[in-house]
Order: sequence, then C-alpha cells, then structure tokens
Amino acid sequence: MRSPGGPAASPTTRSGGSEHAERVFRVQQAFTSLGGDIHGPGELARESGLDDSAVFRILQSGIYQGVFERVGRGRYRLGRGTAHLAIHALAHVPDNASHEILEELHDATRGGLVMLYLLAPFGGAKRQCVDMAVGDSDLSEYGLTPREVLCVTRSLRTGASGRTILAYLPEAIQQRVLAEPVPEGAGPGAIHDNETLFASLADIRDQGYAVGLQECMTGWNSCAAPIVWDDSIMGSLLLLKPAAIMPEPPNTVIEATKAAAARLSRIATAPWAVMR
Repeated sequence: MRSPGGPAASPTTRSGGSEHAERVFRVQQAFTSLGGDIHGPGELARESGLDDSAVFRILQSGIYQGVFERVGRGRYRLGRGTAHLAIHALAHVPDNASHEILEELHDATRGGLVMLYLLAPFGGAKRQCVDMAVGDSDLSEYGLTPREVLCVTRSLRTGASGRTILAYLPEAIQQRVLAEPVPEGAGPGAIHDNETLFASLADIRDQGYAVGLQECMTGWNSCAAPIVWDDSIMGSLLLLKPAAIMPEPPNTVIEATKAAAARLSRIATAPWAVMR
C-alpha cells in the first residue's frame, strides 16, 4: 500500500511548479490504472498516493482546463482535453509512415491481409479498423464483406487483434468485455468460455502476440501484435490468411508481425513524447 504522501519527490520535482505537474500526471494515470470511467477523489487519492485534499484541488483546477470533467456530485472522469492532446500527437506522425509499414508486412508475408486496429474513441471498449494493406485486390475478392470487417471484428473478446488489445487493458475493462456475448457471425474458433479467454490474455502478454484460428471469420487464420504508445495499449496489427494456406501462423509470420507492430509503436511514441 502506498503511503498517504506517496513516493518521495525526486530532485527535479521539488520546486512548486514541477511538483504540481507531477501530481496532475499521477491523478491522470490513476484514472487509467483504476479502469472504468468515473471515479471519486478518495479512490483517485489512494491510487495516486496523494492526499484527498491535493487530489480535490487538482480535479477542481483541471475542470477549467478541460483535463477533467465533473459527473454528478463528487464524481469525475477524464476530460476531452486529454483526447485533444492525443489527436494532436497523431497529427504529427509522418505522412504515410504507418501505411508503408503495413504494405511492407503484406509483401514480406506474401499476400497476407494486413489490418491496423485502434481502440475506438466511442461506443465503449471496441476496436476500429483504420487502415489496411490488401495489395491490388479488394476485400470482396477474398470473400470478405464490410460487415465482417466493421461489425464482427469490433469486439475485443473475439479474434487475435481484439484479444491482443484486451490483454493490455485494465482488468476492470477486461471483465466488462468478458461479460459481452460473442458477436453473432463470429467464426467457429471464437472462444466462448470466459475462463479460457481470460487465461489467453496472460499468454498474449507473455509472448507479445496472439494467434487466432477462425475466430472472427470462418476460413481465416491470423496473428496479431500490440501497438503501445507511452506504455499504454492503443491498438494492434493483424495479419490474416486463408486457413487452407496458413493452418497456423509460422514463426516467420509471427516475428514479421511483431516487428511491424514495434515499428508502429516507435513512430507513434516519438511525437507523443514531444507533447508530454
């Protein structure tokens, strides 16, 4: 358990302004560590290691800056100003840099379909396909429909890319996702048993990747690796191939996917670090 005063301040945070900034960051981090959406000053104080009065003052000050929002009496959530920072950081990622990585993975794996998923900004804990590399073909030539890409694959409990993101989210969010039903239209490999699904998340964290065998769609196998920005999970990179061609992802495909995801993490982290 943290002491009421939290960890000792480092020499660089003992001045008033720097120490206050550090405390604000700790309160922001407490929101993400606790999971969920809305929290009170008491639980934020315990999680951040600060005293209740300091957290209350930070929350009140942050309301006017858009960093926090008051929800009802004595309850708060992260404000839209936090999202604005993330959007500004994304705007500074080099043009086409991420898509080029997807194309290179597509070529290196000899035609695998490559999809970039990020956590959806709305609609709860979901994922959203924001880019893909499919060579000179379109999805219909592979027997895929927009519904399969945009609807069935939004759930975090189904598929390699969804479970990869879910593995790095706070346990409170994991439990909410596990309470959801398996999406209608999911493949025969979808994991219905919650204990098995929850155990798979630990394996993903240990290995740094996930394998999906006909989870989201019948006839398609996949592997996925996490995209992490500043130690926070933001998305995953997915490589798909027909099960007849790839009964299981070989090590070469897994390592290529992990390497590409690591590159995406690096190019995104650089501008985000500048913003902090």
